[in-house]
Amino acid sequence: MADWSLTLHDSIHAIPAKDWAACAGDDNPFVSHAFLAALEDSHSVSRKTGWLPRHVRLQAPDGRLAAVCPAYIKGHSWGEYVFDHGWARAFEAAGGRYYPKLQIAVPFTPATGPRLLVHPDAPPETRAVLADGLRQLCADTGLSSAHVTFCPETESTLLAEQGWLPRLGLQYHWENRGYATFDDFLGTLSSRKRKTVRRERRDANAQGLTFHTLCGAEITRADWDAFYGFYQDTIDRKWGSAYLSAEFFPLLSERLGDRVVLMLARDGATPVAAALNFVGGNTLFGRNWGCRGDWPFLHFELCYYRAIDFAIARGLERVEAGAQGEHKIQRGYLPVLTHSAHWLENPGLRSAVATFLTAERSAVMAEAQALGELSPYRQEQDGDTG
Repeated sequence: MADWSLTLHDSIHAIPAKDWAACAGDDNPFVSHAFLAALEDSHSVSRKTGWLPRHVRLQAPDGRLAAVCPAYIKGHSWGEYVFDHGWARAFEAAGGRYYPKLQIAVPFTPATGPRLLVHPDAPPETRAVLADGLRQLCADTGLSSAHVTFCPETESTLLAEQGWLPRLGLQYHWENRGYATFDDFLGTLSSRKRKTVRRERRDANAQGLTFHTLCGAEITRADWDAFYGFYQDTIDRKWGSAYLSAEFFPLLSERLGDRVVLMLARDGATPVAAALNFVGGNTLFGRNWGCRGDWPFLHFELCYYRAIDFAIARGLERVEAGAQGEHKIQRGYLPVLTHSAHWLENPGLRSAVATFLTAERSAVMAEAQALGELSPYRQEQDGDTG
């Protein structure tokens, strides 16, 4: 780190939006200055919620901006989707102090994207210097650990070369194989799976509901109020906590514009369900869903099938439907490995976690292979055209 300068900032607004954008690019909406600012300005991210912004800015020896990354001091492990509660319990049972820790992530957002945001004109060693700086930050400030979650495999690999511990997870993504229509996609499925999807779409659309795909300014405050109600209902059913405040959602369409897509179902004039999505450079990210009432197959229609429709129409390469839910496989969303990397300051804890992650890695890869064999896509040699 000699001659480099790493500084921490307690608000995204402390780093000019143009500087942040120069490093983050515009492919991933979640690492945009606008998205991170909406989290802070709506108080979804704050001391009260246990996410203290400490965004990182790295300057090269010549004084120029080299990199930034979204970073938070955490006093708990909620809202991360890469679970380390067991590590914390074990370390604290042994007399250690796991919290506070440093989280390099997008809060409440299990979507893969860059975390080490490097300026295109930065020196080639910038990522390695940043990884070393984050590690030094733990030692200098008494933080137990640093965690870079839902990063690209390239970042996980680089961090592993710096002594961080790589970790795998599983999600379900749909890949666009050059389809011109939804029927083109259906044509790649086995006959039985194709008939199931058609039946589910038919039944979902035969319940007297109207469907609306709204982008940016088309989403009214009333739509967002309805969506927030759905969001709270979903959280209540899952015995969770509503991390995101009511003010967060309207800020999204105000600041991110048409990158925000709300797929809404109405019964007459009454909203009954909605799915929130974000458009990236080549990906549609499905994020939150909620519903009131019993509407068979509506979840599949709004969250999966209409997302595929949208991606095909926009020429997007994939839909990321997030974690959990093997039922997604039968609807064309296949298992994909996700990546994170972890630095643990205590040598004993680091050794124990490394042993655990080696075993976990084998299990995750075996699970991904087994789930992949459940693919609904037909083999070309089957001659399945029914």
